[in-house]
Amino acid sequence: MNIQVSVIIAVYNRSDYLKLVLAGFERQTLKDFEIIIADDGSNENVVKEIKNLTERYYFPITHIWHEDKGFRKNKILNKAIISASSGFLIFIDGDCVPHREFVREHVKYKNDAICYTGRRVNLSEKITKILTPEKIRDGYLERELNLIPDGIFGNSYDVEKGFYFRNNFLRKYFNKKKRDLLGCNFSISKDNIMRINGFDERYEAPSIGEDSDVQYRFELNGIKIKSLNNIAVQYHLYHKLQERLKVNLELFEKVKKSGLAFTQFGIEKQSIKS
Repeated sequence: MNIQVSVIIAVYNRSDYLKLVLAGFERQTLKDFEIIIADDGSNENVVKEIKNLTERYYFPITHIWHEDKGFRKNKILNKAIISASSGFLIFIDGDCVPHREFVREHVKYKNDAICYTGRRVNLSEKITKILTPEKIRDGYLERELNLIPDGIFGNSYDVEKGFYFRNNFLRKYFNKKKRDLLGCNFSISKDNIMRINGFDERYEAPSIGEDSDVQYRFELNGIKIKSLNNIAVQYHLYHKLQERLKVNLELFEKVKKSGLAFTQFGIEKQSIKS
């Protein structure tokens, strides 16, 4: 297989959600991709289950794991970057199911001077509970009439971001507004993420390190952030929201004051350790 893109999926436990995500990748229209599971310390039972999963799919899957020592998502993402066999990377989270055109659209817009970022629908607990890999493979989430009522009368939100536009006028119109990088839905060349030394591993809590920080560093290197709203579509499985911790905000303020695109706490430091 000619691998056009490496898809890096950040996971922690929740193998039930991972099965739904992988079912979404089974129906991709562009099939020349590999999956790298960046596992931030899932427990032994989940690790065994993931190992068994890797043999079930037509696309190659590599499972990268490190010991659970708290939130170290950026560290495992850096290990995944190193192992990627493609020069083009897509980053998603293990609770985000891709639309069938998701990979193709990221590859179609690939540009060495641009980081493209998509958006996602946030599914309610009710919708999430009824999903199965079979329903995902059958395209349940891509039929808008299955989600619109829950967006109006239930608890799903941003349902309009799940509308997939083929029309070029609509694509341009709904992407005139600048949007920030979304850590669970963006693509970048491997060279460009290596130029900033990957993710800053000092972020040891969720919410900022894998999006705002890398966006800031990309832009210092002249990389533009452009939106693929209603083009690279995802469906975010329900879970309780995580708060934005003050320690992350304080660290990001220090990063901005430094004005450095290259983090001293990323891949290069990790390589020296190992």
